[in-house]
Amino acid sequence: MTIHMAKSTTGTDRDFQELADPYRRELLAHCYRMLGSIHDAEDLVQETFLRAWRSYGDFEGRSSLRTWLYRIATNACLTAIDQRGRRPMPSGLGAPSDEPERPVVASPEVPWLEPAPDTVLGADAADPATIVAARESTRLAFVAALQHLPAKQRVVLILRDVLKWRAAEVAELLDTSTAAVNSALQRARAQLEEDTPLRDELVEPTDPVRRDLLERYAKAFEDADITGLIELFKKDVVWEMPPFPEWFVGADDIVRLILAQCGPAPGDIRMVPATANAQPAFGLYMRDDEGVHRAYQLQVLSVTAGGVAHVSAFFDTSLFPLFGLAEHL
Repeated sequence: MTIHMAKSTTGTDRDFQELADPYRRELLAHCYRMLGSIHDAEDLVQETFLRAWRSYGDFEGRSSLRTWLYRIATNACLTAIDQRGRRPMPSGLGAPSDEPERPVVASPEVPWLEPAPDTVLGADAADPATIVAARESTRLAFVAALQHLPAKQRVVLILRDVLKWRAAEVAELLDTSTAAVNSALQRARAQLEEDTPLRDELVEPTDPVRRDLLERYAKAFEDADITGLIELFKKDVVWEMPPFPEWFVGADDIVRLILAQCGPAPGDIRMVPATANAQPAFGLYMRDDEGVHRAYQLQVLSVTAGGVAHVSAFFDTSLFPLFGLAEHL
C-alpha cells in the first residue's frame, strides 16, 4: 500500500514517508486485532497514513511518531467498530448444531471474522520472544475472543498486554484516567481467560508430530477417506464454517456433516498448505463438472498433541489471493 498524494511530493512529504513506512506492518496487525478483518484493517491503515500525512506539518513531536500513528489508527478503529459492530465466529453466536445431515444456510449479512496471512502479521525474526508474543496475539481464537470485548476494553488489552504500553500512555490516548485503564484491563483479562482455551496445548510449528498429522489430514481429504479423519480429530473437536452460522462439536458429527453436505469422491479435493494467524492452514480446492479444481474454502487449524482440536473453514474465496493461493489449480 502506498499513499496516493494529491499534490507534488515535497521534502517534508518524503520525510513523512520514510519515517512512517516502517510502522505500516505493525499498524496493520494492530488494526486487524481491533477489527477482525484484514480487508478493513488495510483500509484503516491507509486512512491512518492519509490523516497523518495531512497533519504532519502540525506534528510537534510531543510524542513519538509511532505513538502518534497508533493514536490515529486506534481512533479510526474505534469509529469503525461503532459503525460496523463486532465480527463473530459461529461458535460465538449460539449453541452447536446436533443435526449434521440438515442442510446449512449461509448468513452473508453477518460481518464474519476473517483470517489473516502470517506474511502481514509477522514479527521480528531476530527476537524469539517477540515472535512468540506475536504468534499468541494473532491466533484466530485470540482475535475472536477480542471481538467479544467492548471496544474500549479491546483497545486497553491490546495496548497494554500485546504492545506493552504503560497504563499512563493508554490513559492519555483514550483521554481517561490510569485507574480507569487498569480497571478495564482487569475486566478484559477475565473475559479472555474464559474465551481462549488451548493456548498452552498447541503444538509448535517445528514439532514433527504436527507435520505428520497435517500430512495425514490433507491426504485423508484428497483420498476422500473422511471416516479416517476421526483418528486425527480430538474427541471434542470443533468445526465452524463462516458464512454458515451452524457449527459442530465432535468427530462423529463432523464426519457425518462432510459426508452429507459434500460427499467427495477420491480426487475431488486437493489441499494446498498455507499459514494463517500463526496456525497451519489449507486452501481446499473442489473439482467442478469440467474437471477443474477451484477454490472452495480456506481451513485454519488448531493442532494439539492429541489431534486437530478446531477447524475454521472459511468459504470466502476472495481470501485466497491474500494467502498466495490460486483461484484454481
